[in-house]
Amino acid sequence: MGALVTLDLPDDSPMLGLPWIITFAPLGADDEWEPVVCGPYERAHALALAEAVVAEEQLMAVVEPLLPALTPEEIRGEIAAAQIAAEDEAAEIDQADLYGDFEDVIDEELERAAEREPEPEPAKAPDREEIRAGFARIAALLIAKGG
Repeated sequence: MGALVTLDLPDDSPMLGLPWIITFAPLGADDEWEPVVCGPYERAHALALAEAVVAEEQLMAVVEPLLPALTPEEIRGEIAAAQIAAEDEAAEIDQADLYGDFEDVIDEELERAAEREPEPEPAKAPDREEIRAGFARIAALLIAKGG
């Protein structure tokens, strides 16, 4: 079984309505091949397709939103926001107590593990017609953004 990585977003996040892409890449350092990028898909379709592939293969799948930028300024704004977020995260890490109470961390991890439910079965991958219908909705979304 492979690994699936995606953003954990709140239910009201505007990013949920964006088109999403899947990047498949080697899971281990032993494999060397160029990542394969697929999409765009609606988020639910992207997650289901990624789950279906990594359930049977030793791959990593990264499912992320595709930001439909229309101008260089919009792209620069997204880059600046990502850079600021990275700087903020680095500052938080620098300020964190790297040698906190180890026992507290272990207790929290054990509690979380005990609360976890069994791993759910991978979602059923959408069929071709469902994907095509999603493409049509994404095209309408992208056209509306340009309007």
